[in-house]
Amino acid sequence: MKITFLGTGTSQGVPVIACDCAVCQSEDIRDKRLRCSIIVETQGKAIVIDTGPDFRQQMLRAKVKKVDAVLFTHEHKDHVAGLDDVRPFNFKYNQDMPVYATEQVQKALRREYQYVFEPPFYPGIPRIQLHTIHKDQPFEAANIPVIPIEVMHYKLPTLGFRFGDFTYITDAKTISEKEKEKVRGSKILVLNALRKDNHLSHLTLEEALEWVEELQPEQAWFTHMSHRLGTHTNIEKELPASVRLAYDNLTLQF
Repeated sequence: MKITFLGTGTSQGVPVIACDCAVCQSEDIRDKRLRCSIIVETQGKAIVIDTGPDFRQQMLRAKVKKVDAVLFTHEHKDHVAGLDDVRPFNFKYNQDMPVYATEQVQKALRREYQYVFEPPFYPGIPRIQLHTIHKDQPFEAANIPVIPIEVMHYKLPTLGFRFGDFTYITDAKTISEKEKEKVRGSKILVLNALRKDNHLSHLTLEEALEWVEELQPEQAWFTHMSHRLGTHTNIEKELPASVRLAYDNLTLQF
C-alpha cells in the first residue's frame, strides 16, 4: 500500500493570504500546505479521499494518471470544492467516477453541483456515480475493503476511513468509544492537529497526542495543520519518536 499526502493544510491552506507570520513566510517546502487530501494506492487501484479546491493542482503535482474512486469525509468546501476536476479522468477513460459519500454529503454535492445531477445536462460536465455509505457499514471502493469511522467535527458527523492497518481521520474533535474500537490495532494512524490553542471543531496538537497515546499505533502522522501550529521544524522537535508531521507530497509505503 502506498499513501501520498496530496495536501496537509487547513481550510485556508498555508501560507494564508495576506499573512506575514513566520510559518507563512517560511521557505521550508514542508510549510507549504494545500488543502487536506490523500491518495491511497493498493492492489493496482487508486482512491482519493476528498477533492478540495486544490485538487487539480494536486493531481498534476503528484503526476496522478488514474483515479478509481473518490471518498468524501464530509461536505465542507475545503473538502469538496474540486469535484468538477474529475472530468479529465471521465474523458480519458470514458467512464463515470465512482464517488462514495453519506446521504448528508450527497445532499450537499447535489446542491453545490446542481448542473451535474439535474437536467439539462451540459456537454462536458463531470460524470459522477454516487454510492451511499454509512458509518456502520464497511464497504468496498474499487474492490478495496474500507471501514468507515465516524468522528464529530463539532456538531457535524464526518467520516474517517480504515484500509487494513492504515487509518485516516481528519476534521475531528471527538469520537465515541464504539467508533474508537474501529481504529484500535492500526499500525499507521493519520490525525488532524490544527494548532496548539483550543479550537471548537478540530483536535489541538495536545489532544491529537492524547489520541495517539490511547490508541497506540506504531506510527502516527498529523495533518490538517494551520499556520498557527508553528513551523514544521520547530513542532517536530516537540514530538515523540513515533509521531511525525505529514507534509505535502510525503509518501508512505508499507
